[in-house]
Amino acid sequence: MDQRLVATDAALKAGRRDEAIELLKGLLSEQPDQTLQVYRVLLHQLYHAKRYEEGAEWCQRAVERFPREYEITNLWGVMLRQLKRYPEALEVLDRAIKLNPAQMAGHQNRGNVLLDMGDNPRAEQAFSQMARRDPRNAEHHRQLGRALARQGKRDQALVRFRQAIALKKDYVDAWLDMAGIYNELHQAKQAEATLDKAVAANPDSQKLLEAKALVMRRAGQFRRAEAYLQEIAGRFPDAGWVHFQLGNVVSEYDRERGNVFLRRAVELEPDNLDYLVSLIQSIERTRSGDEGANIEEAYQLSKRAVALGQEFTPGHTKVLLEVLTRVCAYDELEPLGDFKTLGRGWAETDRHTALLKQLARVRSMDDRLELVEQHRIWGRIVEDRAKAHPIKKPPRRAPGGKIRLGLMSADLRQHPVAYFALPLFDHVDRERFEVYCYSFYQGDDEDPMQRFITGQVDAFRWWKDISSHDAAQAIANDQLDILIELGGSTHMNKPEVLAYRPAPRQASWLGYPHSLGLSTVDYFVCDPYSAPKRADLLVEEPLMMPHTWLALGRAVFSERHPINEGVPEQRNGFITFGTANNPHKYSREVLQTWARVVASVPNSRFAFIRPEGGTPSFRKNVIAEFAAGGVSEDRIVFHTIRGKHMPFYNEVDITLDPFPLTGGTTTTESLWMGVPLVSMVGEAFHERLSYSILSNAGLGDLCAIDLEQYVATAQKLAADQQRRLQLRHGLRDQIRNSPLGQTEQWARDFYDMVARAVEAKPAQEAKAAGR
Repeated sequence: MDQRLVATDAALKAGRRDEAIELLKGLLSEQPDQTLQVYRVLLHQLYHAKRYEEGAEWCQRAVERFPREYEITNLWGVMLRQLKRYPEALEVLDRAIKLNPAQMAGHQNRGNVLLDMGDNPRAEQAFSQMARRDPRNAEHHRQLGRALARQGKRDQALVRFRQAIALKKDYVDAWLDMAGIYNELHQAKQAEATLDKAVAANPDSQKLLEAKALVMRRAGQFRRAEAYLQEIAGRFPDAGWVHFQLGNVVSEYDRERGNVFLRRAVELEPDNLDYLVSLIQSIERTRSGDEGANIEEAYQLSKRAVALGQEFTPGHTKVLLEVLTRVCAYDELEPLGDFKTLGRGWAETDRHTALLKQLARVRSMDDRLELVEQHRIWGRIVEDRAKAHPIKKPPRRAPGGKIRLGLMSADLRQHPVAYFALPLFDHVDRERFEVYCYSFYQGDDEDPMQRFITGQVDAFRWWKDISSHDAAQAIANDQLDILIELGGSTHMNKPEVLAYRPAPRQASWLGYPHSLGLSTVDYFVCDPYSAPKRADLLVEEPLMMPHTWLALGRAVFSERHPINEGVPEQRNGFITFGTANNPHKYSREVLQTWARVVASVPNSRFAFIRPEGGTPSFRKNVIAEFAAGGVSEDRIVFHTIRGKHMPFYNEVDITLDPFPLTGGTTTTESLWMGVPLVSMVGEAFHERLSYSILSNAGLGDLCAIDLEQYVATAQKLAADQQRRLQLRHGLRDQIRNSPLGQTEQWARDFYDMVARAVEAKPAQEAKAAGR
């Protein structure tokens, strides 16, 4: 016997698998005429070590030597499946089945490959044959159920899952599949009842206990989910999954307490990528305490996540991209994926919030159209889900009454969305309209802004713990004429409610600077400046305001923010450029352009008015980008602030807008403080926000169409102190007298626009009539 076989046996007994594998590979490379058993040992060790690439290669060699060997051929197909080389896997498994048709393993593996490929009709056929041949095999019934469910044959799938469970009460995966169907149908009570039966049969199953918490969470019942998980934590105090789920649930309404649970989950399972990424996301979103330190910790944990060397899911890449973008770590962003791959991955896994980060990454018309398609992909998914479990539409109200307008957003409180929407509540058109508001805000208290809005409207529905389906049903019960969604996909909002079409006409406005992607949204509110010139850059029909799509509500735009006398240049002896925009709007090109402007204006400075200024990595990366453009560190200023940033505009001479995603709120704030802003105009709506604001304020000449003009405009403005001085003390009155400041007229225009939309034939009826 070759001594390497003896050494292999000793290595395996000692648990040194990798050593044994290398010994066997060396032996078979030199002496390929070894026995079948030697090949089997190597192949099984490679499989258990998850070294599938090598495993597939050595399986092929073994099959060439033993072409009639069923077990090795079947294992080869399994290896290829693990490598996601599905067509090859099918071909190999077909060969295995021909070698031994009576062996069910080959049939089973072939069916699994068909499921992986999404070829559900063929998978159904394969598992139907297996279930007939072996009707007592619970796995065959379960896999058949999965193939049926994926084709929308949910009732038939439930029958198969029940058969699987009847055969095997402890078949946890079948219980989960059954509950999953009810969950997809938004039948939370049935899903919970199923899981309660499953837990009764399998009382210590982590998967089942965790699934029940997820059902509650998906139904929006966060506090109930916390109470349930706290009870479980008493039974499993050191179970990472309990702390993980508690952290995710509690973070919805108490970020600091949620972080405690997530930290504990990571302590218990430091190599669990899901736990680590959830902690990263929660810390990055924590606004209390030292926000700069929070961001830095999230960034350092992100590097730790990358160092684990595990495969990232779309959920992982979303979080990591957000953190890396926030500290301007552009070199570290590239390995996460390209624009198309990342965007479609997020859309296909129902991560609409991630698509917001795509807006600033657009570089070409192809990118713009691809971005629209990514939103449509998401839209089709949630619309299919809504069609599978539709709401019950009440009959239309009798004609002749007031128009019933619904405004839906979790941000109808102390939030920029409410600040811009405020003129609608200050000047409600009570003769023609009844106004209903819908909020999903998770906070415990009603703030003054929400209290004011509540007192101005006919109804304010505040639903903290509600599913999207149930919210849609409740809104439909109000029998609206039109529903306008204001929040987009930011935290606590539910744009997917619109997929159920709870109102005959639906529109998107204000909160999200791009089409949502839903065909059930008929209109997109914009104005002659912000509306894209190309129709294919919007999914919806433009709903046009005559001048401006937003106005400057009194909540922020008031005299309580004083403007210092003169311009900063007079006090400092140099020009200060600056921005208060979020870093998710930056890119390396943006920073380089800003550096180019600063470098071209002698002794000028650039001020970042952002909480990220307290983050060492953000400062380091920004300083490096400016240094590459010839701007030294001493010319960069960091004002570390959140929320109370308005006074810092008194330290800025000129605001430089990011691109292609421009400022919106920050643009209006800059102008209100008398600080002119230079912007660049692009093709899509999100590239034209500042263009609309500046044009309506009478400053359209500060909008550039390319980089050269952008830099030249900034240089010209820097050289014109007299104009800047006039704007510093005259821009507020100029705004007040512009469409931006005429809030009562703006509200009349908005209500008129809505009335016209309601009086027009509903979009879906118009489409049907045109067919």
